[in-house]
Amino acid sequence: MTHHYQQLIDIFDGCFADDFNTRLIKGDDEPIYLPADADAPYNRIVFAHGFYASALHEISHWCIAGAERRKLVDFGYWYCPDGRDAATQGQFEDVEVKPQAFDWLFCVAAGFPFNVSCDNLEGDVEPDRIVFQRRVHAQVMAYLEQGIPARPARFIKALQDYYQTPPLAAAQFPWPEDL
Repeated sequence: MTHHYQQLIDIFDGCFADDFNTRLIKGDDEPIYLPADADAPYNRIVFAHGFYASALHEISHWCIAGAERRKLVDFGYWYCPDGRDAATQGQFEDVEVKPQAFDWLFCVAAGFPFNVSCDNLEGDVEPDRIVFQRRVHAQVMAYLEQGIPARPARFIKALQDYYQTPPLAAAQFPWPEDL
């Protein structure tokens, strides 16, 4: 099945436009979350350049953000752009484990390939993708064992219904050395 960003817009908006006054929007530049304001009476998750993977990643950040953070531009999160040193890269990876775990869950639910992102192509340090993906894998396993929170669970169910994928199981998430 071909994956197209419009499918995600329709699925996401069908899940959350009414209950959370939030819509998924294709952007032409960098991704950003914008709460309702004078420009739009609804919250906007703007993803980059129509990239399917970008949409999933931005949805994962929205799923992490609590009610107060969803009132802030970009959820009030810290972000340091590409070009990070080792310490800053470590901080980046610490805050990316949970969103990327949701990314992986969403990708499997949609039948779309997942690629962990260390997002530091211009940095002074080469991130260890395998170590980071093991951390993401551990978080995925924790969600599968302890339960997936309500918003991401709702989105996963909608993805599974649309793409006709099976229920999530640990075997669908290979240990990083097996990739």
